[in-house]
Amino acid sequence: MKGLFVTICVSAITLLQAQETQRQYLSGTGSDNTVNWQFYCTGGRNAGKWGSIAVPSCWELQGYGKYDYGFSKDSARGKEKGMYKYAFTVPAGWKHKKINLVFEGVMTDAEVKVNGRLAGKVHEGAFYAFSYDITTLLQYNRSNQLEVTVAKHSANASVNAAERKADFWLFGGIFRPVYLEALPQQHIAGVAIDAKADGSFVAKVQTAGAADKVTVQLYTLAGKAYGDVVTVPVNGKDATVAMNSHFQQPLLWNCETPHLYNAVFTLYQGDKVVHTIQQRFGFRTVEVKLRDGIYVNGVKVKMKGVNRHSFWPTTGRTTSKQLSIDDVLMMKDMNMNAVRMSHYPPDGHFLDMCDSLGLFVMDELAGWHGHYDTPTGRSLLKEMIAHDRNHPSIIFWANGNEGGHNFDLDAVFTQLDMQQRPVIHPWESFSGFETQHYRDYSYGIGHYDHGHQIVMPTEFLHGMYDGGHGAGLDDYWEAMWHNPLSAGGFLWDFADEGVVRTDKNGVIDTDDNHGPDGLVGPYHEKEGSYFTVKEIWCPVHIEPKDITAAFDGKLTIENRYFYTNMNQCRFTWKLKQTNGGKELTGTAVAPDISPSAHGQLQLALPAGWTAYDVLYVTAFDATNHELFTWSFPVALPNVIAQRKITTSGAGAVQLTETDSAFQVAANGVQALFHKRTGLLQQVSNAAGKILLSNGPIVQQGVTNFAGFTATQKGDTVVIRSVFDRANSYNTLEWTIYPSGWIKMNIHYFPGAYFTDFIGVNFSFPEKEMVSVDYLGKGPYRVWKNRLKGGMLDVWHKDYNSAETGEAPFQYPEFKGYHANMYWCRFHTKGRAFTVVTETEDVFLRLFTPVVKDDPKDTWKNLQYVFPDGDISFMQGISGVGTKTQKRETTGPMGMKNIMYDYEKEPARALNMVLYFDFTEKP
Repeated sequence: MKGLFVTICVSAITLLQAQETQRQYLSGTGSDNTVNWQFYCTGGRNAGKWGSIAVPSCWELQGYGKYDYGFSKDSARGKEKGMYKYAFTVPAGWKHKKINLVFEGVMTDAEVKVNGRLAGKVHEGAFYAFSYDITTLLQYNRSNQLEVTVAKHSANASVNAAERKADFWLFGGIFRPVYLEALPQQHIAGVAIDAKADGSFVAKVQTAGAADKVTVQLYTLAGKAYGDVVTVPVNGKDATVAMNSHFQQPLLWNCETPHLYNAVFTLYQGDKVVHTIQQRFGFRTVEVKLRDGIYVNGVKVKMKGVNRHSFWPTTGRTTSKQLSIDDVLMMKDMNMNAVRMSHYPPDGHFLDMCDSLGLFVMDELAGWHGHYDTPTGRSLLKEMIAHDRNHPSIIFWANGNEGGHNFDLDAVFTQLDMQQRPVIHPWESFSGFETQHYRDYSYGIGHYDHGHQIVMPTEFLHGMYDGGHGAGLDDYWEAMWHNPLSAGGFLWDFADEGVVRTDKNGVIDTDDNHGPDGLVGPYHEKEGSYFTVKEIWCPVHIEPKDITAAFDGKLTIENRYFYTNMNQCRFTWKLKQTNGGKELTGTAVAPDISPSAHGQLQLALPAGWTAYDVLYVTAFDATNHELFTWSFPVALPNVIAQRKITTSGAGAVQLTETDSAFQVAANGVQALFHKRTGLLQQVSNAAGKILLSNGPIVQQGVTNFAGFTATQKGDTVVIRSVFDRANSYNTLEWTIYPSGWIKMNIHYFPGAYFTDFIGVNFSFPEKEMVSVDYLGKGPYRVWKNRLKGGMLDVWHKDYNSAETGEAPFQYPEFKGYHANMYWCRFHTKGRAFTVVTETEDVFLRLFTPVVKDDPKDTWKNLQYVFPDGDISFMQGISGVGTKTQKRETTGPMGMKNIMYDYEKEPARALNMVLYFDFTEKP
């Protein structure tokens, strides 16, 4: 009986396998799982000899051929070809089945032979899955030989225009998986599903061979049957069967709660099951209301989106399921809800992740200033839609990009897509959408306020180096969020497209300024804008709030979810003393606030909470993922300063005057101030010289301190300038305490109504800097138009010369502006020193970041603008531009600092107080 039971079980498994589509991979499944094939390249490195290559892969990353970027004149004439050979066998049980040979993606033209015979016509086009029926070409009693000749550049000029003459890296090779697919002679050849939010379910099932009926049963992802079995007869051979049903109150798919189901389709001959397949899908409805917006499941939505290339530095366009998971998780972590496939359809596993984790997708037919001819485009579009059509995440199709639109294909999208998703022309006004790229802030506002189209830029805030993305997004998004004609937009782009050059000792090449456009680096290193985007696009929007002793624990919040009540979130708070003292934590009840509504979050802070320095509030979503942590100062800089500074000492300050200088000495510190200008010229302590000097220099303004006198006041010395409205309207006062601490009190005026920056700077040799510890918002640097994303805390930063978007892709960068400084301790190769301020909203400037002079940066829009000197303490800083926009066109925050006429009266001057501690030993 036991043997009989085993026999029955084995038979059942065999029968089940016979009923399902079987797959045998000839290649690996992705960049992390490859199979070696024989390979021969006709040009470039290692040409003219047979070797082996990993499949799937891009052959440039495997040491063959030549690297080409899309603008390269060389690339347009490229004649490289790769010849692949691979021997394989097929299971004996497949002998009476239909066998397809499937390629998920080959760049760019593929000629395929099996056992020396052509499998079919040459496939032209890189990013589309295609297959051949090779049933009659196979040998079952011995090895089969697969030969694939791949042309890096197509024989079809329109394919090159659409795919090769583009603003991205060009690669060659079988870059996506290859496999055999075994089907019963009578089988389900394809399924298209349209499942609406009202529970209606329509499927079109293509059958091959003679069959009698087809059924469908829905299941939850947990495997529980949902609804009744639907049965439809099959009339004739090779039929298309329409299946219609209605399901009660399905769980809907959207970007916040991406509920999915499995549909199991079964084909019968009589009562015998001959084939079964399953298809994952979601119930959801997409509707465009002209002059209004995009509605998903009846809810008006806005795209918080980014453009994404299929890319990894060491493997080019060959990716993996894990990389897709990582990419989508990072997008969700930035509180994005949408992604655009730029500029070609992605790997299927990426769309699977968008389905599972919840991202709206714009799937794109390739085309970049050039487009496919109509026959080629029709064929490739058919392949794209057949491959991608059932993904509920896809809510738009894009017909090419930036002029690469073949208008003849617009109707083909409609003919082929059962769901009738809207078709977009990125960079163009089309079908009720204004999608213009990289228009300035005012242009967008004009369209919102005076236009009638739905405004949804498919590329905006081009993130070259450290510009764009977070810089400018706050202004753009507030306008987008509050204007009903805005449907949001898509940033350019997700990751720096830096490729490892196997021909240049492994350096990462971004083709100068063409590739460093990402929110993350080539290996997904998080840049400063990553956290800015995370805060700005957080669905929990907290109204700015100054925390004073009168704070009642209430924070006003807006629910910027589209589908989720705020009571599905979780909130915690933490009080912290920044000197390493106590912390207190607690939770807050998530308020009942509907999407787009306002309400209050009540924090039950304990008695004595004002003794702490910072209040942190953290929001978590329904899956317990952290949305963002906000920090609110409790103790202002003047309070922290009084804790840190020491004024008393063992004896009085010693003052010596010469013809040119005031010399002071206290507690081992000796300082020299210029008698005419008042500037610090030299400082040292018992251990030696400290290299901070030549300050404060007013930037942007006039350093016109004059009329200095030195006065002994008890144990303290005060060196003070005089005010003269005509010639010395900026005033400077130094107070030297017996402790050796030195106080700087400056009143100063900007040099013009509109300034790039305003503050004071000092000289310090950069080569002597080791690191800093500081209390402020960090750890990333900021710009005037990118202030969000940081956290108030004590940060440590080691010196580096790293620059955003350039090797070694090290973050956070050291150089630049840092927000909300309270104090900073400078660790140098010599003696450390500390600067403390009692002035609010001071920016710490650490040296000057430099982006290489790029001859391809023809517009010069990025504009890194910094004052003279080396270390500065600023009360106004500059914004930063993007590749396509100057900083002032990214919105009000990117404009210059506006300083109205102070009339050169002392009471109207800007004021800053700094304390310097030069007493520290090495």
